[in-house]
Order: sequence, then structure tokens, then C-alpha cells
Amino acid sequence: MTMSWGDKYRAAKPARVTVLEKPFAGLREGARLFIASPKVIDAYLRAIPPGKTKDVAAMRAALAKKNKAEATCPTSTAIFVRIVAECALERVAGGEAVSAVPPFWRIVEPEGSLAQKLSCGPEFIAAQRALEAPEKPVKTPRKKAVAA
Repeated sequence: MTMSWGDKYRAAKPARVTVLEKPFAGLREGARLFIASPKVIDAYLRAIPPGKTKDVAAMRAALAKKNKAEATCPTSTAIFVRIVAECALERVAGGEAVSAVPPFWRIVEPEGSLAQKLSCGPEFIAAQRALEAPEKPVKTPRKKAVAA
């Protein structure tokens, strides 16, 4: 039987820092690599304010710095972002409000490859971003002062 995305979220190993035994992802042997978890990704997403977006590279850099590592694993991070997103979508399909789930649309680019893989497709991500976009104030032209 296949695991649900929620099961994958709950079954994931805890986050940890590992010391590389051989070069990986542009890092040297002996470098400290942070391996996140779905829970860490979830918490990071919830900390992004509505209307703001981040990219995955910025998230990985921030998580590495916070965990005193040189980098965050790009492979596992991509997997965990997908698990968090699909788990959120399962919860919404089950009746939870969109506002109650981790806002994965704040980090998943609508034009990116991950958006194409998600069960919601890029349209949902674009729609959520549009709903959260801050309204831009309408600028009224100023009248030039007349010299006396």
C-alpha cells in the first residue's frame, strides 16, 4: 500500500547536520551539511509573511546558517518541499482551510519544475500568490507648483 503524503511527512527522520565523508553538491569532504526535514520546511514556510515570497536557494542558505552548517542538502530539501506541499494539498482536499496549511506557494515558483509535479499544478500556486499580493496604491499625479 502506498503511503499518503501525510504519512511521509510524519515518517521522515529528524533534521540533522552531517559531516561529509566525500565531496557532494559542490562541497568539500569534511564540510558540514544540514539535512532538513518536512517539519523544518513547514516551520520556515509559515514564517514567510503573506504577500512575500522566497526562493529555495535563499531558504537553504538561511537553514544552513541557522544550523551552523556550510550548506543545506539540495536533494533532500526538494523532496521535503514536495512532501510539505502535497501534504498541505491533501489536508485542503480533506476540508481544511487553505489558511491552515503551510503556505508552500510562497517558495514554489509557478513557472518552476516542482510546480509542474505538484497535484495542484502551477495555477493554484499563481492564484494563491495573487490572493496574497499586496495591493499597490494608485499613484495620483502631483500638480506642479506654479512659480510666482
